[in-house]
Amino acid sequence: MKKEFTIGIAAIAALLILFIGINYLKGINMFKSESYYYVDYTNVNGLALSSPVYTNGFKVGLVRDIQYNLNKPGHIIVGIEMDENIKIPQGSKAELITEMLGTVKMNLIMNYDEEKTIAPGDTIEGYANNGIMAKAEEELLPQMEKMMPKLDSILSSLNKILADPALGNTIKNAEKLTASLSQTSNHLEKLMSNDIPTLTSNVTMITEDLKVISGNLKGIDYAETFNKIDQTLKNVYALTDKLNNKDNTIGLLLNDPELYNNLNATSANAASLLKDLQEHPKRYVHFSLFGKKDK
Repeated sequence: MKKEFTIGIAAIAALLILFIGINYLKGINMFKSESYYYVDYTNVNGLALSSPVYTNGFKVGLVRDIQYNLNKPGHIIVGIEMDENIKIPQGSKAELITEMLGTVKMNLIMNYDEEKTIAPGDTIEGYANNGIMAKAEEELLPQMEKMMPKLDSILSSLNKILADPALGNTIKNAEKLTASLSQTSNHLEKLMSNDIPTLTSNVTMITEDLKVISGNLKGIDYAETFNKIDQTLKNVYALTDKLNNKDNTIGLLLNDPELYNNLNATSANAASLLKDLQEHPKRYVHFSLFGKKDK
């Protein structure tokens, strides 16, 4: 009997510890005095039980109950449990805020200008602040509705493009182009590995030759060279002047027509005489053993 009693006590203690642990995980402190308030809403926007209650960003309580107000249709009563040390001034309101991820939290807007407080068990005025998500929904949904026909038209055009046989040919051509580019890349790699070093060596040799030529050019006495060129030009000018002047034989020959004509006539006579000598040599050569003339 004593053993069974001990087992019963242990079981009750285990259940009690389990109950306290579950409530602790829910954020309920069984050993701390709480005050209970009610909040009147027309829309709770998906507020859940055990949702935290904040004021100025600090957690001060939990949502303990959500009930439809049968005595006031269209309204919902939310019961919240708060630390009894937190006093709520009259005129304070309970705001429901929808966060970015869709979760809803309650935020008490305290009216610190009022000294009188709301008694536990009284009702607090509540309202819903849909926040960024609601504004986005109000502004984006009409735009999305306007865009739907255009989006449908775009999708239809895209389906036509995808169903067009020319697209398959384009893809094949792209594959061929890719293969050609791959071959070109391979050729370039071979060129870089084989021909480029030779070309670099040739460029190096050319550079060395240019250095030698540059050194040779530096050793040239340009002043002396230009003086020689100048002297040569002066000699050419002097020769040209003599050729154009009648004071010398060559000048007379080139510039005096009479002398040229005389020389030309003399040359012609000499040629005629030579021809006649070849044809009638006996006229000019007399040879006889008896001293007779050839008439």
